[in-house]
Amino acid sequence: MIYTVTFNPALDYVIRMESLKLGTVNRSSAEAVYYGGKGINVSTVLKNIGVDSVALGFVAGFTGKEIEEGVKNMGVATDFIKLPEGMSRINVKIKAEKETEINGQGPAISMEKVEKLFEKLDRLEKGDCLVLAGTIPASLPSDIYEQIMDRLKDKEIRIVVDATKDLLLNVLKYHPFLIKPNNHELGEMFGVVLKTDEEIVEYAKKLQERGARNVLISMAGDGAILLTETKEVYKMGVPKGTVVNSVGAGDSMVAGFVASYFKEHDYLKALKFGTATGSATAFSEGLATMDKVEELLKTL
Repeated sequence: MIYTVTFNPALDYVIRMESLKLGTVNRSSAEAVYYGGKGINVSTVLKNIGVDSVALGFVAGFTGKEIEEGVKNMGVATDFIKLPEGMSRINVKIKAEKETEINGQGPAISMEKVEKLFEKLDRLEKGDCLVLAGTIPASLPSDIYEQIMDRLKDKEIRIVVDATKDLLLNVLKYHPFLIKPNNHELGEMFGVVLKTDEEIVEYAKKLQERGARNVLISMAGDGAILLTETKEVYKMGVPKGTVVNSVGAGDSMVAGFVASYFKEHDYLKALKFGTATGSATAFSEGLATMDKVEELLKTL
């Protein structure tokens, strides 16, 4: 089974308008609400492409109730921990001549509730997959990813980490199955600007040297590069299309990669399917669907 963790899920309130003028009343031309958070995105896309998962995390208040019910209604199994105070955040995303985001803070999470998450993770079994994605709320220890991976280190669980900078670097000693920085994030980790594929591969290998098993580097319109634990280096271009929505594209790529690899156990096929799934989200208003993924696969 695949499990995802979203520490700070959100209702994403997307507003479209021709222009945003500060200091006055603005009126939208369209609105939509999505259930957000990187782990939830991964679980949603997995469901869309026919793969079951369980979404773990924390919810609070009326917004948390809506997130849990909404995710369940999409067919995703959930096992959220309910917090007694506060409310799950609302992120306002304004799409005008420029995109503007106002992200909520989210509820405080006590260590007592963190222990409940640990208890749920203790039930994972050999061969399961755990996806840890996104930033860590201020109320949690900054090493929470490390604590989780240390706790599970002897259970032969494939752990995927989609995070940035120190949050990612600090977990490499636990040999994550897959990490997915983009090319800019990879450069930031080492204080360099990466301009060529050769430079990207060079620095991705440094992450493998530190413990990562497989390193997937997303490069937006330039495609992706995968360095596998069996020492192959693959590059995949992107399908042709118009980017409508970049939110969730990286999470979709992770979902597609994991779904394909666990079915086929073939890294090149996983890279191809992950690329198509990420692009399917980028070319759509919402998250990737199987029909869109299959359409794009034919062009790769």
